[in-house]
Amino acid sequence: MAKKATIHVQETDISILLGNEQDYFSLTDIAKRVNPVQPADLIANWMKNRDTIELLEIWEKLHNPNFNLLRLEEVKKEVGLNRFLISPTKWNTWVWWYSP
Repeated sequence: MAKKATIHVQETDISILLGNEQDYFSLTDIAKRVNPVQPADLIANWMKNRDTIELLEIWEKLHNPNFNLLRLEEVKKEVGLNRFLISPTKWNTWVWWYSP
């Protein structure tokens, strides 16, 4: 089971999930520094950025053998359009698992 830790950065506590080989920090805690009421909105706006999608693509290719590259191509066609909405939950649902 992973351990939890907290770091304090610029007057903000950020949760960290400590794993055996990788650690994960909380984007929500970071976003609360900018938007304490609706941090999910800030994260969703960040995820709409083409550069963010490219970063997530690289990370998934490196760390997720089940990454659905075909679905990612569909998502990338929508990036930049006003109708494009994404969240961490949608990211996981849309492109994370390969389902032929």
